[in-house]
Amino acid sequence: MSFSSSVKNELYGVCGPKHCMAAEIAAIIDTIGKTDDSTVSIRTENAAVAKKFFCLVKDCYKIQGEVSIRNNRQFNRSRLYCVRIPSIKKILNGGIGEVAHKECCKRAYIRGAFLAGGSLSDPKKSYHLEIINPERRKSEDLSELINAFGLKARIIERKRHYIVYLKEGENIVDLLNIMGAHVSLLNMENLRIVKDMRNNVNRQVNCETSNLSKTVRASIRQINDINTIASIKGLEYLSDQLKEAAEIRLMYEEASLKELGDMLSPPVSKSGVNHRLRKIGEIAEDLRGGSYD
Repeated sequence: MSFSSSVKNELYGVCGPKHCMAAEIAAIIDTIGKTDDSTVSIRTENAAVAKKFFCLVKDCYKIQGEVSIRNNRQFNRSRLYCVRIPSIKKILNGGIGEVAHKECCKRAYIRGAFLAGGSLSDPKKSYHLEIINPERRKSEDLSELINAFGLKARIIERKRHYIVYLKEGENIVDLLNIMGAHVSLLNMENLRIVKDMRNNVNRQVNCETSNLSKTVRASIRQINDINTIASIKGLEYLSDQLKEAAEIRLMYEEASLKELGDMLSPPVSKSGVNHRLRKIGEIAEDLRGGSYD
């Protein structure tokens, strides 16, 4: 089961008082509903969404809906669940403006919208939550409702539909909390912790690898400089301090500057060793007839 499906299965079991039921019903109709003179209907591939809509209408309005199942023409292996209810005025007068007065109703509306048109990527791979609606105005209203909780929902248009989406993991966790998906929230937080630890380890390894590569390249250049001086003039050409630094570098090719400094007598700081090796490099370049960079 996908992470998105597990979230919806959890939200199926989240219930509230009648005013919150009305908000959730309105959200489902606003997202995937169709109306005519006599009926309101929803169509969904998710059996849990169809079942919850059917139960919400029955519990909230005492209306018995009709359920039908048919094959999806676009995807032969999937099924479409259709729930039809009478087009009574108190249901048609729903929507955000009519039902989302209380904070609990706002949460219920967002929950219904996600159940009907939402999806969530696997947090092991990326952080992306979106809710699809065919109408711009309803998507804008939903985005404003979500952002009223301090989140950063945005809207894009895709294939004649409007997508309300969240990209940041922290925002998605907050929205799961708002909708009442607390188990999914904890699962996602655990995955985020593991993912962040993994990323931190990778960054540290990459940084250490980069530093090691720089150390190796610098050591090879320094040894080449020392060998140039030794072959042209001999190491006696150097001052005592530079000669000592050169001999220590030749003896310990893989040592860091700090390690080289600790082996000098008396010990020298890292910057002091670097200064001496740079001076050796300048002398080597002069002997080669060039200028040291």
